[in-house]
This record gives sequence, structure tokens and C-alpha cells, in this order.
Amino acid sequence: MSNIVTASGAAQFLSLVPSLLGFTPTRSVVVVPLAHGRSLGALRLDLPPDDLIDSVASTAVGMLCRIQTADAAMIVIYTDAAVSGALPHRELAEAISRCADACGLTLVDAFTIAADGWGSHLDRDLPLEGRPLSELILSTPVPGPRPAGDQSSGATLPRRSASERRAVGAALHSLGTALEVICGIPAETARADRVDPAALEAACRLDDLPTLFEDALGWDAGRLTPMRAAMLTWCLGRPALRDVALVQWASDLSGGDLALEAQRRWEDGAPYPADLAERMWGEGPRPDAERLLTALELARQVAALSPNKHRPGPLALCAWLSWALGRSTHADHYASQALRIDPAHGLSEIVQSFVQAAHMPDWAFRPAT
Repeated sequence: MSNIVTASGAAQFLSLVPSLLGFTPTRSVVVVPLAHGRSLGALRLDLPPDDLIDSVASTAVGMLCRIQTADAAMIVIYTDAAVSGALPHRELAEAISRCADACGLTLVDAFTIAADGWGSHLDRDLPLEGRPLSELILSTPVPGPRPAGDQSSGATLPRRSASERRAVGAALHSLGTALEVICGIPAETARADRVDPAALEAACRLDDLPTLFEDALGWDAGRLTPMRAAMLTWCLGRPALRDVALVQWASDLSGGDLALEAQRRWEDGAPYPADLAERMWGEGPRPDAERLLTALELARQVAALSPNKHRPGPLALCAWLSWALGRSTHADHYASQALRIDPAHGLSEIVQSFVQAAHMPDWAFRPAT
């Protein structure tokens, strides 16, 4: 059941926007779609340079048009610029207003929150020279904790020690030796004289990947053993296996079974099922957000524990899961980290292209059920 908080005026509405987003935006354009006067959430775009104002305005209104129930919107521009006698970014507000009008959407109001004041570009009762920021103090409590940080906060990988990463590297080496002995899969490094029994057990677990990926969601992500981290690092570093994890964590165990079978058939020349491919592009049923969050924290910990050369795989999963959750800024951060290590990393390139094109999952524009 959703909580309903009524904003009695412009200042109170603006004080509620961070709660809609889950963070306090900086250097951003925030679009709040409305249906019959009621908020449907919020969307954020980076504040554009002057030469991209029209493009960003079109993108913002295009996103609004994808929300079928939206009949109006409000925008809030966050900037580091000072008011200096007039609200900054008036040109951007006017460009969005023109695009909204052309699409038959009502722009209820357009605000700017500047470094030293705030105001409206449309409400003549609010002076264009700005009002004090102290008026934006929340007067009606919102259920839950107040948002902390901006859109970039929380994307930094967990801190793990060099000794922990070395332990995972050693486990990866042992796992490679075990897979060479059992399956004939060539190891990346010289084969050890002795096969670690724990690595043999781990190699056997890879025989049922969907069960492994499902079990992993129940592990304590912050306390992964080196071998568990190594198993996931090994899987997420291989595109065929990583895609099974992606589909499964965005659906369920049966989805993982279907994805694994589809991968086997595709390698034999059969076409990859369209419904599974669509999920990876952000179409189809809405994934369970809590499941995605659990998978994201697991992938973050695996990325933090992985030796540097093995990190792009789990980082790419972090990027996709963040994108699927509507955290495009985080997705770009993880994808960029992966591409610094491997400039040709496929999934990371794909996610980064999504972000750069302001492409969001289709389920982000549909009401949650």
C-alpha cells in the first residue's frame, strides 16, 4: 500500500521531490509526471549544456509520453548556479514547456532550485529573483528515512582488502585446475600439482547453474567465502553464463532453466528466444525490485573481491541491474569501470549506450502491480 502525502504549496512540493527519487539531486532536471493531480513518481536527467537544451527537452517529454496515465507534469531544475537577479535555466524550462504543449501535456509548473534561492518560471506570484532556500524545509513528515546523498551516492564498490582479493584469486586458480581435471576446460594459468577438494566440490556445483545462481541470492553477500566469490567471478566472466544469471535474477529459477537451455540451443545454431532477449533489453514483465537489489549487492561484493582482470564481468552485471532498477547514473559508473579494464567489454558497452541514449526499461513507465 502506497503512502499518500499531500503538498499544500510549491515549497512543500519541492521538499518532497527527494523522497520521490530516493536521493537529493544535483545538476539535474527532474520530471514529476502527474495523473489527475497525483504524482506517478519522478524521472531525472543530467542538466544539459546550452547546445543540448532542445535535445534534453525532447527526451524529457518523450519519457512522459511513455507513461500512458500521465496527463500533466511538473519539472524541477537543480543547479549550482546562483540566482543573480533572475532564476537560471529559464531557456530549458521554456523548451520543456514547448515540447509538452506540442504533445498535449500540461506543464503545471517549472521550478529552479539554485545555489542561493528557488523560484518558479511560470507562477507570477513567486518572484523571479528567487525565494530563500530555508522555505524548503519539510513541514510534513514523510514515512521512512530522509534521502541521503545525490544521484551518484552509493555506487562506490564495497571496500575489500588486498588479502581478500588475493584469497579469491587463489580460489579462482584452484577452481580452474579442478575444471581442467573434471571437464577438460583449459585453465588460465599453469595447472597445480594438487587439486583442492573444495575446488572440486565447487566445480561440481557449476553443473547446475540455475540452482547455484538461486542459492547465491540467499548467501550473505558481505561474508562470501573466497571459493563462493570465485565461483561467481568465474561464471560472470563468461558471457553465456552471465546472461543466464542476468535473466534468472530478473525473473526466477525457472527463468534461469529456460535461459540455460536457450543458450545451449543457440550454441547449436537455434535462434535465441525473443522473450528472453527482450528481458535483457528492458522489455517484458517487471522484475521484482527486491530480487534485483539482492542480486545487485551480491554482484557488487563479487566485483569488489575479484582480481582486477576478472572484474569486468561482475561490474557489467552491477551496471545492468542498476539500469533495470532505474539507477542510470550508477549503471554508467559501473560500466565505465569495466570498460577501463576491458575497453571492448560487450555488456558494459551496451549498458553505457542505454544510459547515453537515455533509454530506460519499458517497465519503468508502467505502474507497479
